[in-house]
Amino acid sequence: MNMFDGEPTPVRIKYEPTNVKDVLVEMKDTAELLIDLAYSAVLHRNKDLATEVLRLEARMDVLEMRAQMAIMMAARSPDDAEQLVPVMGIVSAADMISDAAGDIAKIVLDDIGLPEAMRAVIPEATETLVQGAVSEDSSYAGRTLKNIDLESVTGVRVIAIRRDDEWILNPGPRTRIKTGDVLFLRGPEIGIPDVYETITGRAYDRPEVDTPDIEDLERAVNTILHMKNLSEFAVDLAYSSVLFNSEGLAEEVRNIEVEVDALESRFEAWTLQAAADAPAPVALRGLIHLGRATEVISDAAVDISDGVIRDIGVHPVIQMAVEESDEIITRIEVEPGSDLDGASVVAGVPDTDVTMSIIAIRRPADGWILVGDADATIHSGDVLIAKGTRTAADGFTDLSIA
Repeated sequence: MNMFDGEPTPVRIKYEPTNVKDVLVEMKDTAELLIDLAYSAVLHRNKDLATEVLRLEARMDVLEMRAQMAIMMAARSPDDAEQLVPVMGIVSAADMISDAAGDIAKIVLDDIGLPEAMRAVIPEATETLVQGAVSEDSSYAGRTLKNIDLESVTGVRVIAIRRDDEWILNPGPRTRIKTGDVLFLRGPEIGIPDVYETITGRAYDRPEVDTPDIEDLERAVNTILHMKNLSEFAVDLAYSSVLFNSEGLAEEVRNIEVEVDALESRFEAWTLQAAADAPAPVALRGLIHLGRATEVISDAAVDISDGVIRDIGVHPVIQMAVEESDEIITRIEVEPGSDLDGASVVAGVPDTDVTMSIIAIRRPADGWILVGDADATIHSGDVLIAKGTRTAADGFTDLSIA
């Protein structure tokens, strides 16, 4: 990939027969990784991660064009065109997410300015995402991920690999690490330094964290992090609503988008109030950029699920992706007196015999609670979003009924 002024140079794309399903899966995986990398680049002031975002953004542009060409070739009748509209919407929304992630990365690359408070509010339990190139003398070079057994030993996992201009988005046990590979690592802060040094041969430079001293700024930063978490969740939920043709999940995506809009309004007010007390108000520009990009991501999630809401139906190409899925996401409402009413949830795992993992809870009084961020107790009236096998989902639904 050629680079000019830090950004990839556009390449010419020619039509070639493409499996639309495979492209959609790749676009989905790329969009999710883009969100992850972009926010990590901002939170940790990491220009290397920000540069990788621009590489992935260029890759997404190529995927979008290939998908559009394939969809245009597939439309041979009005009925085909009607069914392909939601597929085109998914493609367009993934590109929206890609562009928003690129805008977030440019906050770091262009030194637009961000308050140090951004890093101070990162929870200690939050996993860290870093990248590093495999050195020639690394003990990991030439070995498979199964052989290294990294996650079991350190808690750190390889979420993606860039090999020259190619990407491996979901590396598996048989994936072999090569010298020069750029590994993207996610795991607890305590496990990162040793793994990073083993991979790169260099010591890990742990970022320093300052404490915010402006109350309105702290509120603004906490709000933008909540918006980020909700937007990421909305994208996951939107793809699931399409893959499983679930109007209930699609409605929840719309609910989240409304909540993100409301949060953005409060976020902008607190940011402007903080500017009056900040010693360098220009450093808050990046926060405004971040808020706008985050809101765009939640809008894209709505676009992904729009075909489900409009009851256009699921195109066969999406149905094929469903058939390959090992897990499903389900939405249930807890009835008073049911087995789930009063059950505790620790790290997403409910105290039941059913092996479902709860991702989030929507509570009438509190809005969305992302369970991965905190333990919780389930109450009647809660709407639960959970992930697991189809069999487990059926049993989980039964537990919600009194």
